[in-house]
Amino acid sequence: MPKLLVSLFASILFMACGDGGSKADLFKIDLEGGKDIFQKNQSVGISIINKKEKDISKVVYSIDGNELPISGNKITLNTTLLGNRTLTANVTYEDGTVDISRDIKILAEKVPEVYSYEIINTFPHDTGAYTQGLEFHNDTLYEGTGKKGRSFLRKFDFNTGKDFARIDLDKSFFGEGITIMNDKIYQLTWQAKTGFIYDLNKFERIDSFQYGESNQGWGLCNDGEKIYKSDGTEKIWFLNPNTLVEEGHIEIVTNKSIFNKANELEFVDGKIYANVYQRPSVMIIDAESGAIEGVINFSGLDKKVTKGDNWNPTDNVLNGIAFHPTRKTFFVTGKDWDKLFEVTISKK
Repeated sequence: MPKLLVSLFASILFMACGDGGSKADLFKIDLEGGKDIFQKNQSVGISIINKKEKDISKVVYSIDGNELPISGNKITLNTTLLGNRTLTANVTYEDGTVDISRDIKILAEKVPEVYSYEIINTFPHDTGAYTQGLEFHNDTLYEGTGKKGRSFLRKFDFNTGKDFARIDLDKSFFGEGITIMNDKIYQLTWQAKTGFIYDLNKFERIDSFQYGESNQGWGLCNDGEKIYKSDGTEKIWFLNPNTLVEEGHIEIVTNKSIFNKANELEFVDGKIYANVYQRPSVMIIDAESGAIEGVINFSGLDKKVTKGDNWNPTDNVLNGIAFHPTRKTFFVTGKDWDKLFEVTISKK
């Protein structure tokens, strides 16, 4: 290309971007105190830094496509989704409009409440079951287990601990969480990015699926319409039960930080109950926002378990929580534990 044309092209590009660079470089969102971490419903001072002193006629702020009205140079962060969010400003100025953005974190509004437990019943549990998923269907308990060479799916009588049926996974798979929906059982594997689908009534495998953006499989539960999946990060993914495609996510937060330890999941009345990985506790998470509203302290429960010669305090931890819809109680156990506990929970 002749030098004259190159120079002309560069000049046109320069003028098209205003005073050079992109339109987005003309402005910057300025937040009160220079902070990027806030709590839900917090009122925050906001303004636009006008780098080239352009004539601005209008600014509209939004998060997730929802407009945030400005009053007294402040916006209120009344968003539904918490965690890592993008604050956008649509700026109308003398040369047109431009969207600029700033990444922020929005945490929960309140401190999580603390719950305690009371043991109602104790039942036998298979010490060869490295529990990763636990869920009731009617009065039958279903369990998915982990470890390569030891992973299986089973349905059993919780009163006796005896299996009704069992399906072993190939030795190459490390089994993870399960959930039951629409006469199908869904089971994750840990790092293989593969899940399995079983016919609930025939109790046989009928299909498999691959993960999307989530790299690992940890826990599963469902609300009757969509499946929730934890993956070892701060995210809990929404899966379409028909396609198993990830169609969004929430992020788990307290009023102080973003949290990434959700393991086995159970859905009850709009809340996700999630085992905290390698901790004797269960989080109560709002399924719409991701806010941790409560924490159940299960300390001391492992002391009621008979520990064998191969007991490993890192491996043989609390994991597995299932809600019995008729009894209105929770059943909890741990990896290779010899007991299954029926408990009620209450605020401290």
